[in-house]
Amino acid sequence: MGNHTIGQVTRRRVFYIPGYDPIHPRRYRELYRKEGAAQSAISGYDIALKPNAKSDNYGWQVKGLIDGIEVDAKVEVLVWSDIVRESMNTSIPATYLQLLRTAWVYIASGALWRLMKLRKGPVIAALYPVGMLLVQLVLAAVLGCLMAFGMSALLDPFIGVLAYILALLIGGACSYGLLRWFKKKDGRFFAYYLMHDYSYSASSKGAIPPKLETRIATFSDSIAAALAEDVDEVLIVGHSSGAHLGVSILADLIRTGGVPGNGPALSFLSLGQVVPMVSFLPDAHRLRADLQYLSARNEVTWVDVTAPGDGCAFALCDPVSVSGVAPPDKKWPLVFSAAFSQTLSPQRWKDLRWRFFRLHFQYLCAFDQPGDYDYFQITAGPMTLAARYGARAPSKSRIDHAVSKYTSVAA
Repeated sequence: MGNHTIGQVTRRRVFYIPGYDPIHPRRYRELYRKEGAAQSAISGYDIALKPNAKSDNYGWQVKGLIDGIEVDAKVEVLVWSDIVRESMNTSIPATYLQLLRTAWVYIASGALWRLMKLRKGPVIAALYPVGMLLVQLVLAAVLGCLMAFGMSALLDPFIGVLAYILALLIGGACSYGLLRWFKKKDGRFFAYYLMHDYSYSASSKGAIPPKLETRIATFSDSIAAALAEDVDEVLIVGHSSGAHLGVSILADLIRTGGVPGNGPALSFLSLGQVVPMVSFLPDAHRLRADLQYLSARNEVTWVDVTAPGDGCAFALCDPVSVSGVAPPDKKWPLVFSAAFSQTLSPQRWKDLRWRFFRLHFQYLCAFDQPGDYDYFQITAGPMTLAARYGARAPSKSRIDHAVSKYTSVAA
């Protein structure tokens, strides 16, 4: 079936797994449309989008003309934003309780100190919401105290002891009002969003929550169906937290015999991964087992792309090796850098350098000085992932030794 034996692609299925993102998947279609057009203009090829035929998953069709070869790609988003939104639907006091629980899990387990041995950037990103939420709490407390003192001084001559009660109530209302304002403006601060993100995995100490396990099974079924189609490649792209979901989805798929021996090439591209944030936790037995299993399989080609310029990812950290579960016959992933400081022009790099969340999505965007990583050639071009990177050497500066304290792969 297909041309995958010689690495050429004319028909491809792409499944994109987002990270911890509550927003509708149309944002990814529009990002693909905008950035694909920009990369096409820079690199001299053609990419056009059109709506998808009816499908179980949200997606779009892509027609690429690259190196003189036409490629039809069907892109689908494996949506779990509803689970994310539900996990974020908490009160202000509940979020501060999450803060305490999450900090305790990472500190008491020793995971935080191990993570700091890898990359400082994502650890700072993890500590940011803790610091920002505490700053907001202090500011709210200061405002409340000032209002309480002011009101008690103003009202005391008139109503005596009642002035202190009323002042405390007004001060408390002002404090909570400021906390509500901070939460409403979280699109600017990202404190609540990031706190919910880190709390989601920490709440189960790295175990996959039941609702997400059910969704993983559904995703595996969708990919299994695509592997039975007459296409040349089935490509799974996992971004950020979506990378470790992709690991478990593919491990399940292969274990259950969902990958036909004569079917399309099966490829996995993990981007901006944060796997150690979960795999270093004590109860992440399932994820560590999946990492170990997938890393030695012949059924899949796994390429892991990060960049030191992305402060939200564990750049050039081999997720299997640093988790302490690399088997003797380990083949994957191929780990290399998107090298933002080289593949973006000096001016573009200067513009984006301190926009941390934007840089975390750069893997899905256009590069104005492109190197050998090009998201649009990978998803809409004429080569399989294996053919494109078969001769690619891993980055020399990668971290590929065991760091995690917890390495068990069975509960």
